[in-house]
Amino acid sequence: MNPYLIGFRCSQCDAYYAPDQISYTCPRDNGNLDAIYDYARMARDLDPWQIAQRADRSLWHYAELLPVHLEAHLPTPLSTLGWSPLYRAPALERALGLRAVWLKDDSRLPSASFKDRASAMVIARARMMGIKTICVASTGNAAAALAALCAGSDLRAVIFVPEHTPEGKLAGMLIHGARVYLVHGSYNDAVALAREACQAFGWYNRSTGYNPYTREGKKTAGFEIAEQLAQANGSRATPFRAPNVVIVPVGDGNIISGVYKGFYELHALGWIDHLPRFIGVTAALAPSLYRAWQRGDETLETILSRTIAGGIGTDHPCDGVMALRAVRKSGGCLIEASDEEMLDGVRALAEQAGVFVEPSCAAAYVGLVKARQRSLIGPDEEVVLQLTGSGFKDVRSALRAAGQPIPVRALADVHP
Repeated sequence: MNPYLIGFRCSQCDAYYAPDQISYTCPRDNGNLDAIYDYARMARDLDPWQIAQRADRSLWHYAELLPVHLEAHLPTPLSTLGWSPLYRAPALERALGLRAVWLKDDSRLPSASFKDRASAMVIARARMMGIKTICVASTGNAAAALAALCAGSDLRAVIFVPEHTPEGKLAGMLIHGARVYLVHGSYNDAVALAREACQAFGWYNRSTGYNPYTREGKKTAGFEIAEQLAQANGSRATPFRAPNVVIVPVGDGNIISGVYKGFYELHALGWIDHLPRFIGVTAALAPSLYRAWQRGDETLETILSRTIAGGIGTDHPCDGVMALRAVRKSGGCLIEASDEEMLDGVRALAEQAGVFVEPSCAAAYVGLVKARQRSLIGPDEEVVLQLTGSGFKDVRSALRAAGQPIPVRALADVHP
């Protein structure tokens, strides 16, 4: 274990647990656990420039800030995972009247989604514990990530997904040799069944909002954004720089709480001078988290999700409390996106930024547009959109957004 990791704290009752004392949620109230580090000691011991100058461009670039030691991780692709590109979107800047819009494109990771980060950290932890079977409940991306990263190793991936999972995501799981169970019911039904199976068979549960190591993998996106922004700015004063705003699609809430934690830790270490505001974008047809935001509390109802954006379609957000806190503590907000708005966002990001994303990912673009229209983002601010998954994961939705090709038989049918 990382010597700076001092334990885990429950998000509900604040109970504290030693690093090896517990594996999943708090036994008192089932609250999600958050890893706690000795930030004062880390600030004394660690040199941010030394980290930034490392040749290793993977998650393990930030070894001292992660819970699992380097020796626990596996060869390629785990050893090279991370450092997805961050690039400017000048057409979006012009269209919205913003100083700077950046896209953090995690569709370029090995399984074409952000979820590789969490799966890598969970796999590293499983290896440390000597566990060979890892199980996950997923709407698709987390499962495909686990399957891809277990391939070629002595680890086995067992996956539970809801019955309406898109074929592109199913293919990503099956082709890598995972055992895939198609659950009759919703994502939350899959979560419950995966938990039962792990308890019955002794498998390690990777499921989001249940395994605390998922957030530890996802926080690396925050580290990378801050380091890449400093590099793009040619900064000589600091190797890390925070933007004004980060916009993240939100379903279970684990991604936004993870990216927020990355920036929180850099700020706790004194390596950035401010925290960005976090804007989370939820699906209007999966309203549980947004309703809690509107009420100003942390009570999460179970409401049937009906959105086409499976990646953010959850009946009951498993990490919703931590997501709400990330938004509120950063001075941000939640915004809803309709299915049609997300489909329009898929097309807009492709046409204006050259990025092909799935509908749940396009929610970040919808949030950007609405936040700008509502003056929640000023013209002189710098904004980062966290892009979470490739459009090839859900081609059917992409074709709805793009329209159909024009049939031709001869040159007479072609118009200049």
